Amino acid sequence: MEVQMDDLNGTVETSAEGESNNIEVGPCQEPYEGMLFESEEAAKVFYDDYARRVGFVTRVLSSRKSERDGSIISRGLGCRGISENRRKVMQKEFGEQEACPAMVLLKQEMPGRWVIKKFLGDHNHLLVIQSPKIRKTLDEKDKKIQELSAELRVKKRLSAAYRDQLLAFIKDIEDHNAHLSTKVQSVSNKIKELEAKTGALTR
Repeated sequence: MEVQMDDLNGTVETSAEGESNNIEVGPCQEPYEGMLFESEEAAKVFYDDYARRVGFVTRVLSSRKSERDGSIISRGLGCRGISENRRKVMQKEFGEQEACPAMVLLKQEMPGRWVIKKFLGDHNHLLVIQSPKIRKTLDEKDKKIQELSAELRVKKRLSAAYRDQLLAFIKDIEDHNAHLSTKVQSVSNKIKELEAKTGALTR
């Protein structure tokens, strides 16, 4: 039997003897070796959701790229461990703490087919499950950061455009001043020539 995670609707597709059935993923679905996904992103979203349910924060442990086209073909995700403040307290009380061993290793077998090659679910620290209210607050903060980042990018582009326009305007003024200076110098020279001729006639 083959089990595959759907990238879009959060269901598991199972097939046996040519038949295919969709099964809803349960709220306590745990990763396991051999679990399939349609993309690396789908696998990462699933592991992040699992981490939130269990009570830890994920981080990228390793990445491997294809020598042919440079695309990611293997990715290691794991537990970030305890918070920095908590780590300092535990180091002070119990000595140096090892990195958390909890992890999952994803590998692309073919386009549209990512599989969990290794899964370790045991942690060497206490887990902290966030309440839905806290998760919602974090999601809102992430959304606000994304909005502010997009707004900042727009303002940077506008600022660059205004700067280019200002520089072009300054250049036009400089060119115009240079042209006026040339004319003024020409007129001044003619006046001097005229004064010299007039002075010669009056002698």
